[in-house]
Amino acid sequence: MARGQPARSAPAAPIRQDARRTFLSMDTVFAPRGSAEQIEEGRVFCPKFDEAGLIPAIVADAWSGGVLMFAWMNPEALARSIETREAWFYSRSRKSLWKKGESSGHVLRIVQMKVDCDQDAILLEVEQTAPGVCHTGRASCFYRAVSLGEPAGHTLVLSFKRAERVFDPAKVYADAGKAGSTPSDAAPDEGGPDEGGGTPG
Repeated sequence: MARGQPARSAPAAPIRQDARRTFLSMDTVFAPRGSAEQIEEGRVFCPKFDEAGLIPAIVADAWSGGVLMFAWMNPEALARSIETREAWFYSRSRKSLWKKGESSGHVLRIVQMKVDCDQDAILLEVEQTAPGVCHTGRASCFYRAVSLGEPAGHTLVLSFKRAERVFDPAKVYADAGKAGSTPSDAAPDEGGPDEGGGTPG
């Protein structure tokens, strides 16, 4: 090498797509929260996470408006959802991220993301790539209604509402074990077979 010429460094190793996405997500910084007026009327996105570092996320169909599921997001899951336009969540039981549709193929593409007045809850309006979001094979995780007007202490009866199955969970989750078991991208939580509202992988 000629004197005075800078030494050539070895070519950098190619960044794997999943590693690059993780880096971009971790590099995303949400703005600090300001006054109540700034939070409620301002244009700056400054989400409020709870003491566990999580924020609730409601998922609704972008075209019908029907509620599909509920889950939790941590900052990285929220950042990935914004970056990729696909729904990512956080499993409180496994303490890890999971992408909706990673094992089932039922990916949720985000058409619009909204935040509530206090910026402490997220609404995802999504387009479904396959029918049904519930691990039971139903279109929505909310397929039963609670009886109202009953006296306190009375055993309440649930009524099924639009509870027909739109896909066969045994086939969809064949690689994840028997139907109702935990898919790789939907972690169990609080007694349910899947994270949040019982969503499929």
